[in-house]
Amino acid sequence: MLTLRRADERGHNNFGWLDTNHSFSFGQYHDPRHMGFRALRVINEDRVVPGAGFGEHGHANMEIISYVLDGMLEHRDSLGTGSVIRPGDVQRMSAGTGIRHSEFNGSKDKPVHFLQIWLLPEKDGITPGYEQKTFGDDRNGKLRLVAARDGRDGALTIHQDTDLYAGVFKPGETVTHHFADGRYGWLQIARGGVEIDDHILQPGDGLAICDRREVTLKALSDAEVLLFDLA
Repeated sequence: MLTLRRADERGHNNFGWLDTNHSFSFGQYHDPRHMGFRALRVINEDRVVPGAGFGEHGHANMEIISYVLDGMLEHRDSLGTGSVIRPGDVQRMSAGTGIRHSEFNGSKDKPVHFLQIWLLPEKDGITPGYEQKTFGDDRNGKLRLVAARDGRDGALTIHQDTDLYAGVFKPGETVTHHFADGRYGWLQIARGGVEIDDHILQPGDGLAICDRREVTLKALSDAEVLLFDLA
């Protein structure tokens, strides 16, 4: 079964410095029908104007993944980590017993456009941690594993039984993903258009995948997607 979550159905807020869309309930947006999907709790699509950002704030017991589409995102946290996340980079921050961090647009003249993703951890109270890797062209024409519980194949290590894939496709390219028994999927379209079965998906659309052994994705234009394979 495939269930569409259209981009224009998401929660939306514009605070001037931040234009944000929420696939699931978050902050001022609350919809009991959309509280997450399996372990996937948050997908926020954020656009932050130059020089602005999220001041220092705290998190606990959450796996937080940042995925930059355009621009540069500057990160600092209470572990002493300071980094800049650019397109092709994927960052994982495990909040665990508690962590404080800030995120700012690292450019003085260009906006930053990124996805922030929260996954519920398998257990609470883990030691906070941070990891960042660059995947770049390794995502071209395929679904590249970028995060997994066992960190296999050079992926980031997350504390949840979830495999996260990222893919960048040219028009006409296709890819098939196979699901093991009892697994679920969530496909998030970051940019471009793709087709699955008879469904046409556009930027910001999400697709819940249940009771399917495989799905085949065809790019209709230059496209970038994230696919979550979930317990």
